[in-house]
Amino acid sequence: MPRFKIQHTTKYTYPEPVMDSANQIMLYPLKDEYQQLQMQQIFITGNPFVEIFTDYYNNQIGSFMNIAPHAELRIDSAVSVITTPRPFPQDDTETPAQWAHLEEIKFMAPFIDFLKQENFKDLAEVKKIADAGFYKTVSVFTAIKQLNEYVYNNFNYIKGITTVETTLDEIWDIKAGVCQDFAHILLVMLRLLCIPARYVSGYVCPNDNSLRGVGATHAWVEAYIPFYGWLGIDPTNNCVVNDLHVRLAIGRNFNDCSPVKGTYKGTAKQTLEVGVTVTHEDGKIAKQDASILTPQLVSALLINDEEDGNSYRRYMQMVQQQQ
Repeated sequence: MPRFKIQHTTKYTYPEPVMDSANQIMLYPLKDEYQQLQMQQIFITGNPFVEIFTDYYNNQIGSFMNIAPHAELRIDSAVSVITTPRPFPQDDTETPAQWAHLEEIKFMAPFIDFLKQENFKDLAEVKKIADAGFYKTVSVFTAIKQLNEYVYNNFNYIKGITTVETTLDEIWDIKAGVCQDFAHILLVMLRLLCIPARYVSGYVCPNDNSLRGVGATHAWVEAYIPFYGWLGIDPTNNCVVNDLHVRLAIGRNFNDCSPVKGTYKGTAKQTLEVGVTVTHEDGKIAKQDASILTPQLVSALLINDEEDGNSYRRYMQMVQQQQ
């Protein structure tokens, strides 16, 4: 059972003080039989009161305000999490019954949100690929792995080429992006086969930096397998999710799971720095030159809303882009 200590730091700085900052954070690891939260500490500039509530998808969300003028907003989340290996489904069992069951549940409340397709003009082209693969002649688990491998093999992992505002059509055209783009494309393909699929935000925690997405928030997909339940699959790394992934939130897409978002009154310019470090129980650190106490801030972005009149809401969604 791996034990991870994860520090996630988000830091905003402003050229002049801002005020009335209202924010929402989704930095609370999910808790179930495969993921146990041992400890969590969250420190926020100004030490505001954080109201915690549970959303429709059973995610914990923190809401807080920083009313006083401030030139910096820093959010530090330190967690200790134990993950447990899970049994995987069998590859080719009950194949006809599985696909029949998916047809039966597609209008049921627990699944309908995770079958709804987003606007995507190339949907017909994607469907041809799914149909040509004869995915429904194999078990649902095998079909999921085949589609996961398809995304991994046909899309290039390139940081900085997309933002959270990049559309599915643009991702499909350039065949490139980061983890959230890989996840969104896989969501489309699974839902085309009537497999309920949901977006997952969290961290990937290999001991040797062998997986993409180390040192940042990560994203992958959970698919529903009849007679088994939800299983995570990571198209960015072409793997089935087990005990090296730590889940923060689940939802229909990135917008349901954004780690930090909010708004404020003040200057249109701001700089963001984000850093994630993971320490394993054996003392090894997954991110080089990083510390669980003083994490290295690994990315920065400067936005000027005078060039884009849509204020801070869009920016807050963009700056936490996952890798």
